[in-house]
Amino acid sequence: MSEPVRSRGQTRRLVLRSGRSVVARCRDFCRVALTDWDWPGRPEGSGLTQEERDLAVEDVLLVVSEAVTNASLHAGGPTELVIRLAPAQPAATGTAGDLRIEVSDRSNRVPDFRPRGAPGQPGGNGLRVIDRLTRAWGAVPVETGKSFWMEVATPVPADGPPVAPQSPPPLAAPPTAPDVPRAASGPRGGPSSAVPGEPSGGRGGAAPGDGP
Repeated sequence: MSEPVRSRGQTRRLVLRSGRSVVARCRDFCRVALTDWDWPGRPEGSGLTQEERDLAVEDVLLVVSEAVTNASLHAGGPTELVIRLAPAQPAATGTAGDLRIEVSDRSNRVPDFRPRGAPGQPGGNGLRVIDRLTRAWGAVPVETGKSFWMEVATPVPADGPPVAPQSPPPLAAPPTAPDVPRAASGPRGGPSSAVPGEPSGGRGGAAPGDGP
């Protein structure tokens, strides 16, 4: 097994051919990638419980299943699966980066929500599942059809995101004696006629802090 990747991105590709096992192949391919990358992060570093980590992985596998199934049923079959790991931000939290998943197919038709069917009628909910479990999704045209992409954010613990370790505050400087005001000199060395609290000098203008 490769070392976990948190500080740099990584990409894995799987060329696909239509078949009855294509969904299972894509799920297995993504599961291995997530395991190698230690996604979404180690429990001790990310603050996620083992249950939260398992649920996050299952959500990713579910959106992959739905995207590949849609490509098989409505777009002539998937041709390629790409999963990308973005660099972690910030890496000090101990979590892995966000994910981007791309499923290419042979159709240039952009997916859209289908009207909800009658209660109990199967189908038509795949894109709604994807919309609920991903941060963003869309489609871009490619030479042979389109690429349907999905972004999955790294989950945070139920009790809040982990706090990155901070360096101790700098030591405070030792106190110094207060400054003693000195009398200003006038034109011939005598006391100045400036009124305390007003600016001295001959240019006039507003006092510091006043508006124009």
